[in-house]
Amino acid sequence: MTLNVRRIVTTHTAEGKAIVGTDEVTSNIQQLRSGNYETLVWVTEESPADVNGEDLTATPRDIEPPANGSIFRMLELVPGKEAYMHQTDTIDYAICMSGKCEMLLDEDEIVDFNQGDVMVQRGTWHGWANPYDEPCQIAFILIGANAPTKHWHKH
Repeated sequence: MTLNVRRIVTTHTAEGKAIVGTDEVTSNIQQLRSGNYETLVWVTEESPADVNGEDLTATPRDIEPPANGSIFRMLELVPGKEAYMHQTDTIDYAICMSGKCEMLLDEDEIVDFNQGDVMVQRGTWHGWANPYDEPCQIAFILIGANAPTKHWHKH
């Protein structure tokens, strides 16, 4: 595992002056049920979010954010890892930060996802695979959404 993320969080003084509140390398790394690793960068419980809300990243989370909230995480796909197929009731913004991987969809569709690529995932059945020899790091921002109640995927 090579997940090493510097997290900078701004805040305000009592007088309203903008300052850096946190500047550290994240230590809240956990292994997900998919076998991949993540670190939570920020979590909100509602939208619109309270910009003065507390830091909720110390509590491990499942894939989805709170129903009306958001999660910002960095994920490291382990080399040689098969796809963990899933669907979330979210809009996901994904940015491939380093390496490369594949996203699998229904009907065996495979999408190559390389460093610098961005993706918008809209509540579809999907999985991330890393058939390569190097880790792949992806930044994900998941926002709670009204996704289809029927999970369309092959059985």
